[in-house]
Amino acid sequence: MKKLSKPAFLKVFPWVLVIGGIIGLIASSVLTVEKIKIAADPNFIPGCSISPIVACSPVISSDQATAFGVPNPFLGLAGFGMVIAVGMMLFAGATNLKKWFWWCFQAGTLFGILFVSWLIYQSVYEIGKLCLYCMATWAITIPIFWATTAYNLQQKNIAVRGALGTVLRNHSGKLIVLSYVIVLIIVCTPLSEYWYSLL
Repeated sequence: MKKLSKPAFLKVFPWVLVIGGIIGLIASSVLTVEKIKIAADPNFIPGCSISPIVACSPVISSDQATAFGVPNPFLGLAGFGMVIAVGMMLFAGATNLKKWFWWCFQAGTLFGILFVSWLIYQSVYEIGKLCLYCMATWAITIPIFWATTAYNLQQKNIAVRGALGTVLRNHSGKLIVLSYVIVLIIVCTPLSEYWYSLL
């Protein structure tokens, strides 16, 4: 993957936040509606339940879906809303934000990627089902985290020394692709018998 120059990356970064945030906000909104419908009618089958493995109801109804005492989609609504807001601030020319602001935003994206990693494990290995809208939030949390990390390193809001810092600062695209490959392996390997049955 071709490495973006620093000026090009700075132009792309707000788009990553806004587009990723919108996708996450839509997915979280749909999950919120589905969660309410399931709560009202336990027999309700969401439209994203399309196979024995790709079935939203078991995921939405699981204990993991309220990991912090509130439905996870509510966290998504708040989190992705803030991601969109930061992207729009950058589009509006907010280039001199305080370092503490970026530390907080970096911490938020770190929480997001760690939480998503835990949810991926729980979905595949504990629940044994996949939720399409949940996977949409997984997919966009990954580039949001890596792009934010690269941005903060390039702008010297945070510091990571040595080869690790160079990789994080200059190779976010490769890290995004690598993350997708790892997630694909995690999702496909335990459920390989089902995927093979579709061939």
